Amino acid sequence: MAAPLLPETSETAARIAVAALVGLAVGIERERAGHTVGPANDFAGLRTFFLLGLLGGLGGLFAVHELASVGVALVAAGALLTVGAYFVTAQRDAIHATDGTTEVAALVVLALGVLAGGGALRLAAALAALAVLALAEKQRLHGWVGRLDSVEMRAAMHFAVLALVVLPILPADIATPVGTLTPRATWMLVLVISGLNFAGHLARRVVGQAHGYAVTGALGGLVSSTAVTWGFSRSSQDDAALRPAYAAGVIAASTVLFPRVVVVVTLLNPTVGIEAARLLVAPFVVGGVFTWWAARSSASAAPAAAEASQRSPLRLGAALQMAVLFQLVLLLMAFVREQFGAAGIFTTAALFGVTDVDAISVAMTRVPDAAFASTAAQAIVVAVASNTLTKALIAAAVGRGTFRSRATVALMGMLASLVASL
Repeated sequence: MAAPLLPETSETAARIAVAALVGLAVGIERERAGHTVGPANDFAGLRTFFLLGLLGGLGGLFAVHELASVGVALVAAGALLTVGAYFVTAQRDAIHATDGTTEVAALVVLALGVLAGGGALRLAAALAALAVLALAEKQRLHGWVGRLDSVEMRAAMHFAVLALVVLPILPADIATPVGTLTPRATWMLVLVISGLNFAGHLARRVVGQAHGYAVTGALGGLVSSTAVTWGFSRSSQDDAALRPAYAAGVIAASTVLFPRVVVVVTLLNPTVGIEAARLLVAPFVVGGVFTWWAARSSASAAPAAAEASQRSPLRLGAALQMAVLFQLVLLLMAFVREQFGAAGIFTTAALFGVTDVDAISVAMTRVPDAAFASTAAQAIVVAVASNTLTKALIAAAVGRGTFRSRATVALMGMLASLVASL
């Protein structure tokens, strides 16, 4: 008896099943969205997508079982039929716009079917879920894009150039008489900070200005909680009625600082990030309680322009300044650690934390070994505590009335929890 072309095993059945289900999922979405009925109906419905997924799965199976020519022929035939159907549909109904989304979805189903047939079941399933989500959320995606202006589009293109063109050509290390410079790591920091700035800007655009000062403060805290504290403290001098709301914004911005630091540090050094997260859990809970209290007791008036608008969502100037500061901190930290050990590091962290937490936090991720991770995390907490004390002093000195009392009490409460965590 001749051997079968493909092994009749449960693994083969699973691959075919996932490939077919990928097509079924996309086909259901296309049917539900109404792209398979009406005067300008597309070429494929639920059954066609199911069969395309099956075809791709068979192509992938043949390819991994030394029948690559058969697999390529099957997938190529499916792709040619899909492209041909697009041109036929466009010529048949020139009045209606033919955007080709369904045809592209069919090609994606073929490709994902090949992935599943080749054994990449999890990847195929994950990409299928992402594709269905993108198809189903058409209105929301178009609405979000409609909110973007030319400034944001230029910022996105600038960020792409900085990440894809500039970063790869930078050297990793440069030896100098004063120490080792790290251009690539420093530029990566520019990308991280400017990316966070951009994310905060987009979040503010999506959320809008009608959800309260607590939300505005929290989103502003993604960029700079110190700047939010200074801005709201100044605003409290002019508008007595909104002082409780300003206080809620400052408390929320300071609370967001804790997870923001943890995320940045974890991205750069997971070991230090885990240690820092353990130390910052209690302060974050305390800040969350104060934020809930302040937001609940404050007026829910729509926020005015409490935060100065940014000329560029990336804020590259600020990111570059912080990156230079980061490099200086690295050089200083190397000298201090060599001369004074951990005690000198804590002193440096406290001094730099007065104005900026990010530089010292990122510098602490450049630890030489895992044994130093705990000390690095403690130095980060010291910097955060120093920054929190600075914001409390700003609120007390610049703020007025109920803003001053509420913001100062909350910030000192967070400071106490930070000190207790050390």
